[in-house]
Amino acid sequence: MEDSISYINSLSSDFTFYFELFKSLGDSDSDMLQEVEIWQNKILKELEQKKIESMFSDEVDYGDCFLDIHSGAGGTESNDWASMLLRMYLRWCEENIYKAELVSQLHGEEAGIKYATLKIHGVNAYGWLKNETGVHRLVRISPFNSAGKRHTSFASVYAYPVLDENITIKIENSDLRVDTYRSSGAGGQHVNTTDSAVRITHIPSGVVVQSQSSRSQHKNKEECMSMLRSKLYEREQEKKKQEFEKASSVKTEIGWGNQIRSYVLHPYRMVKDLRTSHQETNTDYVLDGGITGFMRSNIIKNMGTLSGGENLT
Repeated sequence: MEDSISYINSLSSDFTFYFELFKSLGDSDSDMLQEVEIWQNKILKELEQKKIESMFSDEVDYGDCFLDIHSGAGGTESNDWASMLLRMYLRWCEENIYKAELVSQLHGEEAGIKYATLKIHGVNAYGWLKNETGVHRLVRISPFNSAGKRHTSFASVYAYPVLDENITIKIENSDLRVDTYRSSGAGGQHVNTTDSAVRITHIPSGVVVQSQSSRSQHKNKEECMSMLRSKLYEREQEKKKQEFEKASSVKTEIGWGNQIRSYVLHPYRMVKDLRTSHQETNTDYVLDGGITGFMRSNIIKNMGTLSGGENLT
């Protein structure tokens, strides 16, 4: 918190400096005026982001997170859509200086991916990305259909926090089934000659996690256990949230299997979030990672719904 306050004070000081500089410049200083305006806009954007982040209240909001992407029914079409979403989140991470690590991935038979898991490192990663959990719908002219028909595809996104050691999740070894297998990349590339990839099933809950990012089976197992702890924690928090909303007569709009956002590329072009009605017509910008506006709108809406942001943990 102290670091955030110090950072905001620094930004405010910088903005005041450039504002005073702007007032002192004349019409003949057009190049300098343009440069000052660019800096002012950059500072205002950062201040707006810090304002949103000040709304984060859960203990896990401030840390890293995992992000699962799964294609829906529909074969190649949905697999391709899942790969488009994967690229969108990778680009968002690049633009916002988050480090994204591909933990596991399964390619589709013809194109795209069936699923992928990212581990995203950076301050407030989960606070931002948890708003992306849900089903994402794409409408477009199919590139895989020679008749050029319009097609609707679905893919699901699930964000859950990376837990630190201070949060205890009890897991019994007897509740786990551990499987090992050989990992491979697209087109049979990077095939491991040993069974280094690990899949762990938590039998009581049915939660399945898998990792193939390392050539070490031990490291992949550690990553799987980290993911499992995080998923079980998130499931428990979701139960608490549902109980809170039921008691408050507030209907939840976010949930696994519920559509949260539509990306329409035909017959018109628009991306619309169904929770907040926030929309963008520049679909190329959105699919290239420009999704912060959607996240921001949902964070603000949730804070209003919870009447000041009661802590649900």
